[in-house]
Amino acid sequence: MITTTLNLDLGERSYPIEVGTGLLGQSETLLHRVAGRQVAIVTNSVVGPHYASVLERQIDAAAAQRITVVLPDGEAAKGWETLDRIFTALLEARFDRSALIVALGGGVVGDMAGFAAAIYQRGIDWFQIPTTLLAMVDSSVGGKTGINHPAGKNMLGAFHQPLGVLADLDVLATLPARELSAGLAEVIKHGAIADAQYLDAIERDLPKLRAGDWSAMAAVVSRSCEIKAAVVAADEREGGLRAILNFGHTFGHAIEAELGYGVWLHGEAVGAGMVMAAELSCRVDGLDRAHAQRLRALIAAAGLPVEAPAWPLETWLARMSSDKKAQAGNPKFVRIPRLGEAVVGRVSSDDLAATVAATATLLQLPGGLGYIGSFPHPQTRPQ
Repeated sequence: MITTTLNLDLGERSYPIEVGTGLLGQSETLLHRVAGRQVAIVTNSVVGPHYASVLERQIDAAAAQRITVVLPDGEAAKGWETLDRIFTALLEARFDRSALIVALGGGVVGDMAGFAAAIYQRGIDWFQIPTTLLAMVDSSVGGKTGINHPAGKNMLGAFHQPLGVLADLDVLATLPARELSAGLAEVIKHGAIADAQYLDAIERDLPKLRAGDWSAMAAVVSRSCEIKAAVVAADEREGGLRAILNFGHTFGHAIEAELGYGVWLHGEAVGAGMVMAAELSCRVDGLDRAHAQRLRALIAAAGLPVEAPAWPLETWLARMSSDKKAQAGNPKFVRIPRLGEAVVGRVSSDDLAATVAATATLLQLPGGLGYIGSFPHPQTRPQ
């Protein structure tokens, strides 16, 4: 068994992040928090059949009452209609303000369950059990919750910290290769913005990570959580430093919104977005082009797209102007003057236009598949 416990230091809102194997059915961290309470497991139609019963048995042994809410899978379902399913289930079961929501799923489930917890009866507790690599290293840590709007990703939400995070690496055994690659985008991002030596380790261990080596996986999940926890502890509500976690995301969110949520996975959009952000960094901040090419090669080796859709600049600007990080419609961009260091700010229209011209080169493919096909999409990860 591999077990590491980190702590996100937020004063009275601090909480543990437990990383390891064999945790889902025997976590004292979770049992301590569900004891004697009304508990709602929120999961989805893909994750639930694999792991809900294991979690239900653990919770039933300690909770006063337990219900399970199964949501539809996918980014396209991340809206008000799906969110209302959670509220309806809580109200029908007469859950009170001392109840606890346990999110069992990827980033979409976590974001929606956390948002429901933030606003149900003006706020109840919740706990995160991420089941994708992307959720383990990114969305489960930091308390950002929310849903999408047709005008932009995660435009409606709240900051609401969980009581804890339990990242059981065993659940990654059923994760499709495409989802694993999407998670690696956020892993690579952490090295690019905060730790060049970590980026070296990711590059070295990438074949092991893609093959599901648990020791290598435990190391990157733990290190990525450390990096994100440190940033969140310093800037919980994204007043300054926390914005560096959005490297590649201003471009990536634009891709997701324009294509339609779910056509590309979030990590795929961020992969292409990081290539665009690195190109912008070369033009604005003097990032060594050899380093930008190295980052591009690593993103490609992770099974992620390195070209963005070939849209006109006006299309990009329209989507990016509604990004959460934009001010009065003017987008901000996270850039890397060098690997392992990040800055945030506006850029000139000329530099942005040149960046789009250089990197938004992927043409739509036939077959009704949208902008895919330039990178692999295997449906199952090699065991």
